[in-house]
Amino acid sequence: MFTEAIADPEETTDEAVRADYEATLAAVVEAGSIDAVAAESGVDSEVLDALAAGESPELTVEEAAGVLGTSDDYPAAEDLLLEVRDHLMLQMSSAVMDVEALASGLDDDYDAKELQQKLEGRQPMTLAEYARFHRYIAAENPY
Repeated sequence: MFTEAIADPEETTDEAVRADYEATLAAVVEAGSIDAVAAESGVDSEVLDALAAGESPELTVEEAAGVLGTSDDYPAAEDLLLEVRDHLMLQMSSAVMDVEALASGLDDDYDAKELQQKLEGRQPMTLAEYARFHRYIAAENPY
C-alpha cells in the first residue's frame, strides 16, 4: 500500500494520498476488531475508532505499519517499515534527488538533516508527512 505507485502524482494532492492510506487502514481495522488490532499493533483504540469512523487521526508511519501488520494481507510491521524507507530512497535516487532538493521542493518546511532522519527512521514520520513526501517524490520522478 505505502509503496504502490501514485497515479498522476502531479494531479493529486497530499491529502488525497493520505486519505487513500487511511481508507486502507480503516478497512484493516474494520476487518478485525478494534480491541484486537489495538492489542497487536500497540495503537490506541481511540485512534482506531477514529480511523474506522472516517476521521484523520494523527498517526505515525510506524503506527500505520503496525495496523497493517495485523492483517494477513500485508507484511509484518517491521518489514513494511523497511520497505517504505527503501521505496522512498529508491524513488529519490530515480528522480536524482537528495534530501536538500527534497527539502527545497517541500518549500523548505524541513531542513535536510531533519528529512534525512525521518527517511531513515531516526525521527518519527507522520502519515501526513509520508503522503506529502511520497507524492512529491513521485511527481518529480520521470519513471
